[in-house]
Amino acid sequence: MTHTDAHVITLGTAGGPRVWTLDDDAEPRCGIATAVVVGDKWYLIDCGQSVYRQVRKAGLDINKLGGIFITHMHSDHTVDLINMLVLGFYTVAGEGHTIPIFGPGDRGALHPLSPRASGPVNHVFDDQPTPGTRSMVDFLLRSHATDLNERILDSLYPNPVNIFEAHDIELPADCGFQANSAPSPAMRPFTVFEDETVRVSATLVVHPPVAPAFAFRFDYDGGSVTISGDTKYSENLGELAADTSLLLHEAIDLDWAHRFYDDDESGRASIDHHKKSHTPPDLAGKLAEQAGAKKLALHHLVPGNAHGKVWESARSTYSSELIIPRDNQVISLNGYTV
Repeated sequence: MTHTDAHVITLGTAGGPRVWTLDDDAEPRCGIATAVVVGDKWYLIDCGQSVYRQVRKAGLDINKLGGIFITHMHSDHTVDLINMLVLGFYTVAGEGHTIPIFGPGDRGALHPLSPRASGPVNHVFDDQPTPGTRSMVDFLLRSHATDLNERILDSLYPNPVNIFEAHDIELPADCGFQANSAPSPAMRPFTVFEDETVRVSATLVVHPPVAPAFAFRFDYDGGSVTISGDTKYSENLGELAADTSLLLHEAIDLDWAHRFYDDDESGRASIDHHKKSHTPPDLAGKLAEQAGAKKLALHHLVPGNAHGKVWESARSTYSSELIIPRDNQVISLNGYTV
């Protein structure tokens, strides 16, 4: 593996299935998406809203995209994958360039109904209620088949089905994963992908009821980047992030959640979810400190329109460099931040 001036671009830094607006009319944070750039290649982690626009703003070349990695199947991490597929393929030089996509497989079963429910609910698509990454990519491309075929036949664009190659991440057979009863068993990190530039490892993290939910680590000659995905405090993540050059960890303001949601059945269930599935900034700092992370950047910020001081409590538990990045901020893995 080789590298030159490795860095991260925080393409989008907000979390949650919504578009955040700001009181002062400043540009809102875009949905969660991160680029890891090593040498002349880059790797995309998650595809939140506006990711393709942010990729273009950052000047990243699709022809140098080494892979797309999806941490879990929540829509705020996948909603703009369609634009990477359908708009991105216009700029691909030809069908000789294959871009792998790695993400969770089908969980195999619906998760149980919230105990907050007062009665039965109607879920969707009984025939395939929990598709994984391969199926999702297939569905997305099929949903745009009319457009794609016209572009291929009329304008002679390459076939995106031959460019984007989706893979369901295969968990180690002995890890003990069960979608509902053991979604995040203690486990060692395992390799998902490796090329001449990076080795990508994954582990299961704590984001119920979503399962599987992954964190990823990118190792290259001279350093590493670890991305938490969505998770509560996770010992698996701590092991994955050991001595990492940069840990990007999600963060939530739980006080905001109590103010934001109505005191009704759905609101109480939503607060339950945030408490069991996300990490306040002080605990993100604690994990980074214990893991020995050289730098900590908080992202997937919920709410995405909070004042920066909300996230400063991470300084009470983390003693090295803390970054609260803007969208499209460059974080060097060799010392500087832009």
